[in-house]
Amino acid sequence: MSSALTATASGPDTAAVPDASRTHVRYWVLAMVFIVTTFNYADRATLSITGPTMGREFGFDTIQMGYIFSAFSWAYVLAQVPGGWLLDRFGARKVYAASIFFWSAFTLLQATVGVLTTAATAMVALFAMRFCVGIAEAPAFPANAKVVASWFPTQERGTASAIFNAAQYFAAVVFTPLMAAMTHWFGWHWVYVSMGAVGMLLAVAWWGTVRSPARHPAVNRAELAHIAAGGGLIHEGEQPVRAAGAAPRGRTASHIRQLLTHRMLVGIYLGQFSINVLTYFFLTWFPVYLVQERHMSILKAGFMVSLPAICGFAGGVLGGLFSDWLLRRGVSLTVARKTPIVIGMLMSVSMILCNYVNADWMIVAIMALAFFGKGFGAFGWAVMADVAPKEVMGLAGSIFNTFGAIAGIVTPIVIGYILAATHSFGGALVFVGLNALVTVFAYLFIVQDIERIELKP
Repeated sequence: MSSALTATASGPDTAAVPDASRTHVRYWVLAMVFIVTTFNYADRATLSITGPTMGREFGFDTIQMGYIFSAFSWAYVLAQVPGGWLLDRFGARKVYAASIFFWSAFTLLQATVGVLTTAATAMVALFAMRFCVGIAEAPAFPANAKVVASWFPTQERGTASAIFNAAQYFAAVVFTPLMAAMTHWFGWHWVYVSMGAVGMLLAVAWWGTVRSPARHPAVNRAELAHIAAGGGLIHEGEQPVRAAGAAPRGRTASHIRQLLTHRMLVGIYLGQFSINVLTYFFLTWFPVYLVQERHMSILKAGFMVSLPAICGFAGGVLGGLFSDWLLRRGVSLTVARKTPIVIGMLMSVSMILCNYVNADWMIVAIMALAFFGKGFGAFGWAVMADVAPKEVMGLAGSIFNTFGAIAGIVTPIVIGYILAATHSFGGALVFVGLNALVTVFAYLFIVQDIERIELKP
């Protein structure tokens, strides 16, 4: 065991501590990541719930709504690389706390649209505030990946990554019907007030509870040794990257170039873009689809969205457990990660079948299968935790997240234009479903062996 490990842990000698005496602080940290990510996605989804009501109030058409939906992702894309640099420079604890606070503050400010602005300027004001939410949220998922890579050994990392990624579905299960009911009974303004206020309190909770493993007061030596022996980066965020032996200043451009031209990463980036086409359909147009195409009330649509979301959450957790089970059975990391991705994305293609049925229960059943598959196969963050160069994990995660966020720009706008041209969601569902096949292609034919990347000097 290194002297650093010995110096930062407390308790008896690691070799003498049986597994039963190992602390399990990493699970509490994962729980905090899960809660924060749940609110992250709930804040992203506020507009999908309040959008139909706001559209009627301010006269937004489908193309305008598409652009407003995309505002978050324009900023999210632009802020990814700076956000990754901040994570590598200052660590996940500090940057994430600030991120949570500011995205929550800008969520709360959206309640002022139409109050402090006129109806004529509502679109510009709403676009601007969603844009600010996107900037503030940019470090969130790269920070999740850094925390998981820090706190979990490789053989537990798939499950841990799947759990925080499944928070997007848990957010829909809990908050979609809640926000729909709030919109129906109290008005859309209260959705933004309540989500923003709770989020700012959550920023304080994050700051008070999360540390690196080596500095967490509740971790004993046995847990630290378990994490470190399995490849966990237990000193993440304790000091600036360059002081920890990373590459000198001025190498960021070279690192970005290497990350953008590595064949394995190109396939992973393409896969993440296509997976996120499904994600952003769910976050933006899916409730609108149920209201406009299937003629449900906003209250009913809110509850109907929660059913596929439950399946997506279950799929996400089971996909992680399945991948880590394969690893424990001796299967290679490449096969263990690719298998659930391919199986899950093939399930997701089934959403196209919604174009050929009419009964509400069949629509919900098909979407439940599609989103179970999407959750089961949404493994990009686990893969990034496995392959990102140790010295630039924040930057690598941010570039990866940039490609996913580009889908957040493209998807709502493309669907908006499809609706304006066809007055139907039929083409939109085909567009979304085919992107699941693109993910399968990327992982089977572009991504080869999944392994940690070493940067060239």
